Amino acid sequence: MRATVKDVASRAGVSPKTVSNVVNGLVPVSEKTRERVERALVELDYVPNLSARGLRTGRSGLIALALPNLQTAYSAEIVSAIVDIAHASGWSVQVEETGMEPVRERELLVKARAHQIDGLILNPVVLEDSAIERGTNLPPVVIIGEVEQELTDRVCVDSEGAAWEMTRFLLGLGHRSIVAVGAGARSVSAAGHLRALGYRRAMSEAGLETIEVEEGTWSHAGGAAVVEEYLSHNDLPDAFFCFTDGLAIGALGTLAERGLFAPDDVSVAGFDDIEAAKYLVPALTTVSFDKRAFAEATFAKLVNRMTNRSAEPGLTVVPHALVERASTRARP
Repeated sequence: MRATVKDVASRAGVSPKTVSNVVNGLVPVSEKTRERVERALVELDYVPNLSARGLRTGRSGLIALALPNLQTAYSAEIVSAIVDIAHASGWSVQVEETGMEPVRERELLVKARAHQIDGLILNPVVLEDSAIERGTNLPPVVIIGEVEQELTDRVCVDSEGAAWEMTRFLLGLGHRSIVAVGAGARSVSAAGHLRALGYRRAMSEAGLETIEVEEGTWSHAGGAAVVEEYLSHNDLPDAFFCFTDGLAIGALGTLAERGLFAPDDVSVAGFDDIEAAKYLVPALTTVSFDKRAFAEATFAKLVNRMTNRSAEPGLTVVPHALVERASTRARP
């Protein structure tokens, strides 16, 4: 006979309601109680009746996480953290790639409205093309990233401020010609736009000209290609400030192919502090933030939105820090 919620409650020494709270993941319980219930669930090989739960609660137990590009190390780290946190609270996660195509965002919103998923974590690229639109009946959704809006909850990093700080840091090393890789007037990314604003502000304050290299994919290959193109027509600058670590990895590869190395010939800095950044040779100076804290804030907002649809949208800005490593050095 399949174990019931009452069986689990009896084994754990709690009420059936507490077991439901642990299984459904919407109402927090103490860590000690949760561990007792989870141990009882394992010992009794409890399998929740998802169909019955869905009919009773109107929930599927499934949330969706949609990112523009799942091939990047940054995306992998964000997915890993959110999936781990959600699973610990009893939720399954459907991971999707939008490919920067708003139509895929809209498909997920339709699923949420039809209750095929209970909530959605979405990382749009630009507001103008996003499926998050004023006047629409939004399901429980949390936006992550730099697209600024006031329609629903959002979790982000202060990209403009962080880029300003990194540019100021490079200026403080005595660098004057600093190339921003991933900027440009035609940047399609809200993150790229904000990071470019921070870079431009710092350069303007120093009375220096900006040098911007456009790259839309923010990939290793893209970083390598645009730095190669730049060096084919220009002198070596003092520093490359790459708007992602992926771009910085590509830049380092191109420099090495040309017999140039950071930081002896040129400083290179990135943004995001992916795990590989500290293991590169040289280790990469970058903007870092706690991705676990980012994921926890995101999931907490989604749970709150699923339980309280009428709550006012809120913004959480996760703190960042500049991490200095071997890829940057003061000019002699």
